[in-house]
Amino acid sequence: MFLFRDPAKSKIPSASSALPGRSTPIPTSDRHFVNGRPLAGPYPDGLEVVDLAFGCFWGAEKDFWSLPGVWVTAVGYQGGFTPNPTYEEVCSGRTGHAEAVRVVFDPKVVPFEELMRVFWEDHDPTQGMRQGNDVGTQYRSAIFVHSPEQRAMAEASRDAFQQALTSRGFGTITTEIVDAPEFYFAEDYHQQYLAKVPNGYCPLHATGVKLPADFKVTPLAYVD
Repeated sequence: MFLFRDPAKSKIPSASSALPGRSTPIPTSDRHFVNGRPLAGPYPDGLEVVDLAFGCFWGAEKDFWSLPGVWVTAVGYQGGFTPNPTYEEVCSGRTGHAEAVRVVFDPKVVPFEELMRVFWEDHDPTQGMRQGNDVGTQYRSAIFVHSPEQRAMAEASRDAFQQALTSRGFGTITTEIVDAPEFYFAEDYHQQYLAKVPNGYCPLHATGVKLPADFKVTPLAYVD
């Protein structure tokens, strides 16, 4: 049996060909279904934000919401062109967005390196525009950073994980590491989906490869 896959869904559209979207945000939850905290803030002082994309965002979000030091999580759409998209529009492949998880965390409790460990070890970052049988631009791997320090740690962890992957016969990492663009919160029913539907769809595409614990971050060079 052959499965039909639209090749257009595996190519990010141009800004001119992307869907127009809308000027107002789509309705979503105000508070986290599990811990009751506000999804969109305001967040307490001292917390940081990082946005991560690595396949279906239902399972990806669950990886983080119970991690000690993570204050709140949310799912949304990011990295494309269409403002305030719907889930159906993102799945069409015509927005350029990835399914992303916003992680708001206390770096004094959970270091960024630990978030990177969960990220790299819980998906296959060599698959391009897919994770397993989930195929399309929305399933691509990406780290949307919110500071130069996050970028430096993300890149160092990528390089270390690439070495570990290569030693196990895997290919080249395709993960984007870019400054965080606008994050569009997904619809209410997607937020903390696997807490609402415990037996819901939650594929695991981990490689079994571990991120080396001693990876090194290149010091940032500051120019006066």
